[in-house]
Amino acid sequence: MSSHSDTPSGIVDPDITTPEEQAYRVRRAKKAALAAFLGGALEYYDFFVYATAASLVFSKIFFPSGDPVVAQISSFATFGVAYIARPFGAIVFGHLGDRIGRKNTLVLTLVLMGASTFLIGALPDFHAAGYLAPVLLVALRLLQGLSAGAETAGASALTMEESPVGRRAFFPSFSMSGISTGIVLASLVFLPVAAMSEADRLAWGWRIPFWSSIVVLIVAYLVRRTLEEPIVFEEKAQHHELVKLPFLDMLKTHPAQFIQVALMSFETVTNTFMQSFGLAYAVSVGINAQTMLWVSIVGNVLAIATQPLSAMFADKFGRKPIFIAGISGSTVLIFVYFWAISTANIPLVFVVSTLITAGTYAMSNAIYPAWFAELFNVRVRYSGMAVGLQIGILCAGFTPLLGTALVGKVAANWGPAAWIVAGSTLLALVGAIWARETYRTPIHELGNPVRGTK
Repeated sequence: MSSHSDTPSGIVDPDITTPEEQAYRVRRAKKAALAAFLGGALEYYDFFVYATAASLVFSKIFFPSGDPVVAQISSFATFGVAYIARPFGAIVFGHLGDRIGRKNTLVLTLVLMGASTFLIGALPDFHAAGYLAPVLLVALRLLQGLSAGAETAGASALTMEESPVGRRAFFPSFSMSGISTGIVLASLVFLPVAAMSEADRLAWGWRIPFWSSIVVLIVAYLVRRTLEEPIVFEEKAQHHELVKLPFLDMLKTHPAQFIQVALMSFETVTNTFMQSFGLAYAVSVGINAQTMLWVSIVGNVLAIATQPLSAMFADKFGRKPIFIAGISGSTVLIFVYFWAISTANIPLVFVVSTLITAGTYAMSNAIYPAWFAELFNVRVRYSGMAVGLQIGILCAGFTPLLGTALVGKVAANWGPAAWIVAGSTLLALVGAIWARETYRTPIHELGNPVRGTK
């Protein structure tokens, strides 16, 4: 049996010399992938429960009555405010992850996210608490944002560091499958809520999805507590080679990689915009909210499987071709998606949404957990990926508000919405063309600021 039987395309991992070591690395990678999957599921269950509530409920219960468009914009503003906190969370938790380790930092972000979500479900509405209600909502949303700012980056970095060469895209991609699972769970739990009478939904029904997050939190916490620190990080810690200020060191040693990741992070706008603005826009043109929730469920169920598949292709053929093909496809299909919604062509909405979510978007989304992490040296990896990733995600958080303001009440005016997404994917394309290919680079040579990773 070859010691490299699990690495595709004849790629040799110099850190693995025996079949036993290969099996040991794969076991660790599988555990890290499971923890990343569950963490991603919790993070995006929480985030998209909020996105759905912001689209369907919050404008009616947390703000004074008046112009419904203004109330919807206010609701989306509370959705977007978490994205302001995410870069700060990325800096703080990225620092901790590069200084004290990945594992404990990820446990902390997990608990912060779960607790914030549960407490949102216990908030009083505007009728009961007046303007204190949206203030408390924003405060808890900010805590969600702090946590989310470092969750995906940390889980991706840890899983990539635990994976052998030749499978470094495959195992981290399960964090993205976890995100798709979280979106599916959020949509499923809102189906009975959307079917309630409006009085029941606004009075108490909307709280159930937020309280239900406690189940995912407990499971994810128990798994994450059993993780170990990646070997490559422990080696740096044991030899006292960690840096005191990882974020500042990263800006000095990896400025190009940081900008590349920031640009490529704009690929996340596609999913965020479709899940939040797309839902509200569809409802405004007469498509039933439950129908759009099913649209989201179908696409994300398939994406749970297609994202690891895309990652396998990236391990075989490289990060660039798969990522670029994905964002290019999303750029084109988003115009068809919004045209289909504007005409209330439900079968076409299902087909195009699925092609994006489980096809083109899955291709780019599955690869960034590995590729972004591989662009940085281990000493600054958590900080570099976390902060760089938040640049595009920060903009993504406010695109629903921008889309609502530009489209307004005119159903046929979907063009600005499509161009918001298309413009974002074009920025990601620039970053992807500029960035280095890393799929064959050994773990200890990744992100070397002197030699680079070619």
